[in-house]
Amino acid sequence: MKAKLIDGKALSAKIRAQISLDAARFERSRGRKAGLAVILSGDDPASQIYVRNKIAACGECGIKSFAYYPPGDAPESELIGLIEGLNADKNVDGILVQLPLPRGFCEPRVLKAVSPQKDVDGFHAENAGNLLLGNDCLAPCTPSGVVELIKSTGEPIEGKRAVVIGRSNIVGKPAAVMLLAENATVTVCHSRTRDLPALTRSADILVVAVGKKEFVRGDMIKPGAIVIDVGMNRENGKLYGDVEFAEAQNVAGHITPVPGGVGPMTITMLLKNTLKAAEKNG
Repeated sequence: MKAKLIDGKALSAKIRAQISLDAARFERSRGRKAGLAVILSGDDPASQIYVRNKIAACGECGIKSFAYYPPGDAPESELIGLIEGLNADKNVDGILVQLPLPRGFCEPRVLKAVSPQKDVDGFHAENAGNLLLGNDCLAPCTPSGVVELIKSTGEPIEGKRAVVIGRSNIVGKPAAVMLLAENATVTVCHSRTRDLPALTRSADILVVAVGKKEFVRGDMIKPGAIVIDVGMNRENGKLYGDVEFAEAQNVAGHITPVPGGVGPMTITMLLKNTLKAAEKNG
């Protein structure tokens, strides 16, 4: 029996419907729309697509977007100055700096310039620390979407063995922390992990965020497991996940497709964070 598809598009649409209602309620009570500022420095083609999608999603959910496109050859100090101005702008509740930055820019320094209260990507050290401590914060969007996708299966997370492949600050580490907060027993694997297949075959929940096309094969998956594929690998104009889907679908109990799984949820969680920040910022 093939695994059940976890439909990220359908779940995203459901959550966005609620965001739209909440955004309208915010506008009525505060006399303004919640606002998201998106900054794209440089001319990376993929980043341009992502920014357009984020701006469109804001419009669909009743969130006002502010777009800024500083040239890639502008000094880093100019970008930081723009961020500082947006930190002080009361019409801007969230600030998103699209990555990657132009060559020569210091990513940690630029991201640190964003106010933690407006850091809707959840990348600031203050938000990362609060996530680890279990405090309320703006959590990273992709891991938040991962947890929502797992919950949508109706299967409990508590007590389950979860394995996360990947230890990035953007996905792997925060995903592990969030699953711990849901009372899963979590193992984080990476490039130096020994006997990786033995660990993945023990996972009731397998989150794959390694950035390698079809890295996880069917024989690495526990029968009936929930498999969340975070990978987005482009090859010859086609998008591939980090999991070999056809093999995995014959073993897993639930699985996300690529595309149509984690991707739609990332932008949805961004909108949710923007509204959360707006409610706190007033």
